[in-house]
Amino acid sequence: MTTGFIKKKECIAMILAGGQGSRLYVLTSKIAKPAVPFGGKYRIIDYTISNCVNSGIDTVGVLTQYQPLLLNEYIGNGQPWDLDRLEGGVTILPPYQKNFGYDWYTGTANAVYQNMHYIERYNPEYVTVLGGDHIYKMDYSRMLDYHKEKGADCTIAVIDVPIEEASRFGIMNINDDGSIYEFEEKPKVPKSTKASMGLYIFNWDKLRKFLTEDNEDPESSKDFGKNIIPKMLNSGEKMFAYSFRGYWRDVGTVDSLWQANMDLLDGEQSSDLGDWKIYSRTTGKPPHYIGPTGSMKNSIISEGCEIYGTVEHSIIFPGVKVYEGAYIKDSIIMANSVINANTSVDYSIIDENVVVGCNSKIGDEKSRAHGIAVIAKDIYIGDGIIIPAGDMIDSDVTQMQG
Repeated sequence: MTTGFIKKKECIAMILAGGQGSRLYVLTSKIAKPAVPFGGKYRIIDYTISNCVNSGIDTVGVLTQYQPLLLNEYIGNGQPWDLDRLEGGVTILPPYQKNFGYDWYTGTANAVYQNMHYIERYNPEYVTVLGGDHIYKMDYSRMLDYHKEKGADCTIAVIDVPIEEASRFGIMNINDDGSIYEFEEKPKVPKSTKASMGLYIFNWDKLRKFLTEDNEDPESSKDFGKNIIPKMLNSGEKMFAYSFRGYWRDVGTVDSLWQANMDLLDGEQSSDLGDWKIYSRTTGKPPHYIGPTGSMKNSIISEGCEIYGTVEHSIIFPGVKVYEGAYIKDSIIMANSVINANTSVDYSIIDENVVVGCNSKIGDEKSRAHGIAVIAKDIYIGDGIIIPAGDMIDSDVTQMQG
């Protein structure tokens, strides 16, 4: 069966990638959260797209909105993920002009609703709705098999969290057979530790019905977690929880982004080996170089880097230069930044194309209680400047303030 000239697909994916990521502060002032660099060579969205490809999903819609330029450019035609295809592949889906006006996406459910015509082109049996801002490796085909086995209308991926943290999440209360009987959004007294990962598989006919009804509800906030899931549950639809037991982290805050990067160094995440690779758009830079005065300990140093100073327990992105006498520890230095001589960087995140002058000090190991120091993209920090722990810098600093 075909719809027009488009071949029918069993399952397609819709990736929600339009979020602002305001809790990442200066790191997302110019780019969407899924486009934030991660792990020395990736951007956050690489994980979700790679999961789709590795799971056999070859039709992926990426819903963008906030600061989409870099994300659109990065994904391009999908070639790095083998998604440059005549039928399916990857498609960028921003808000657009319609006959009845121009509408921004007003919520996660509304974003998918506004692109139902895209889904209909492929006439799928199932639609997977994914966030583009989580770090994890997952085989969605196993979740789809579970969904079919249970005869579910909607299956929600859940992960066990410590009971003391459960009140921070949407919690699924489930029966012994995995069916969901109650959903609680950030409950003060949680009944279980099954936290929603914001990852759903729907039967398309059911999702289409509930999206349409939700769009006509003036009281709805047009959100999957707040509206669609509770409405389906209250309507008696068959809803099941799928337990995921691997590494998963929501990198929605500066602290969680830093920790997820450090987890790469500490063995908390599985390595990028074997068949389950995370693909990215590579830089094409030459191999990294550790100079005669340089040293590295338990760090990731990406291609094109020149290291003449000391790097310890840090993630260094492509094209970074660290000059003699500089000392970097427990930090993330993003692409093409320069750390000049005799400067220390500790417990910090430095965005792309930043230049830090000589004899400066960014962050402070002894003041970690004050938080991670963050310097935004394209910033210049002059010689002899001290940036205290926890500071967020989004403009050039050329002299110390009194």
